[in-house]
Amino acid sequence: MTSVAEDLTTDWQRWHDEREATLREPHGWLSLTALEWLDDTARPVADLPGTWRAAGDGTVEITAAASDGVAVDGTTVDGTATVRPVDGAPGVLVTVGERVVELARRTDSYALRVRDPQAPTRQAFTGVPAFPVDARWVVTGRYEAYPKPQRITVGAVVDGLQHFPTAVGTVTFTLEGTEQQLIALAGKGEGLSLHFRDATSGVSTYGGGRILRTADPADDGSLTLDFNRTVNLPCALTAYATCPLPPAENVLDVAVEAGERDDR
Repeated sequence: MTSVAEDLTTDWQRWHDEREATLREPHGWLSLTALEWLDDTARPVADLPGTWRAAGDGTVEITAAASDGVAVDGTTVDGTATVRPVDGAPGVLVTVGERVVELARRTDSYALRVRDPQAPTRQAFTGVPAFPVDARWVVTGRYEAYPKPQRITVGAVVDGLQHFPTAVGTVTFTLEGTEQQLIALAGKGEGLSLHFRDATSGVSTYGGGRILRTADPADDGSLTLDFNRTVNLPCALTAYATCPLPPAENVLDVAVEAGERDDR
């Protein structure tokens, strides 16, 4: 018969293995090799064939010859192709051989990111460091929804850039004997996203904060917070991400020595 601590560690290890497998995917965050901001000048960028430019009408234009091997939606570009990235949405994906080029819109700026399976960060990846699993970091929280979701503004790790996540309520809980509260953001799909800083941020964990994703709250607003499953933002893994910062209110006054670390 296994103990509660053993079950917690076993479940965490399964989750952690899946997390690392996702990071190892050929075109995941570890595959990024470039981040370029486009303007209205058609020019070669990031060692890619053809020319790329932000057209000024909400679109990005790609000009290439068929021999360059650039494809949009599976169709080889032979001349000029136009794509329309959406602010805040996943980027439009363009293939160039085994590389994938992501064209993203951030407010009124347009960025190009290259995802290459041969990226040194992916090839050298040996795993994400984490604190030891400990049951004391599993607590029960209380969720209180806002009357209606609120679009808020937060900064980004890139100076001058902003993100506009949707805040849906607050989560209150006790950690290390002290009551804490975080603004909850809408999760991707189900559940909530808690993006926060704590006393470890910039010391043993990534300075831009970490994220804990939860399941949907129960009907009475209760939910389990397992801080052992706190993860780094992509910016802790690559220099070519544009991660949001936490809401200004989301700072815990305790050292959450749980979840993923940052050993850089």
